[in-house]
Amino acid sequence: MPHIHPDIDFTVSAAIVFDRRVLLVDHPRYAVWLTPGGHVELNEDTDQALLREIHEETGMGVSDIEVISERGGVSNGDGKPLWVPRWMNIHPANPPHRHIDLMYLIRAKSDRIILDRAEHNDIRWFADKELEDASITMFPDTRWYAREAIKLLS
Repeated sequence: MPHIHPDIDFTVSAAIVFDRRVLLVDHPRYAVWLTPGGHVELNEDTDQALLREIHEETGMGVSDIEVISERGGVSNGDGKPLWVPRWMNIHPANPPHRHIDLMYLIRAKSDRIILDRAEHNDIRWFADKELEDASITMFPDTRWYAREAIKLLS
């Protein structure tokens, strides 16, 4: 999806873990391995964006995952508490544009995934030991989040 705002957009990411492995996608535009995720679209809340992005990029539906998060706050009756992200960051995305990323910790119920070649070059599960391999191209923060997610859900 193109940027909605000229300076900063919100994005969601999913650190998805199954059997001590984390799921990463090979992003065609950046030529790096990333956690699945993408932009929060207009008129979409962060829960909706997270579930949509996970489904689009991995084929996993809501019944295939468990979001490891509390619901933030309480509702006054008309509202809806949202999942609280495990991590947040702001980073450049085609500078001077930036993304505020809300990253969620997810437990997968199986390792069944579907690669959508329109979205990514590849998709695969990485064990912690593989994440130490410097020849696997990823941003340092992606490597850190991936390893932390494995630790937290092992």
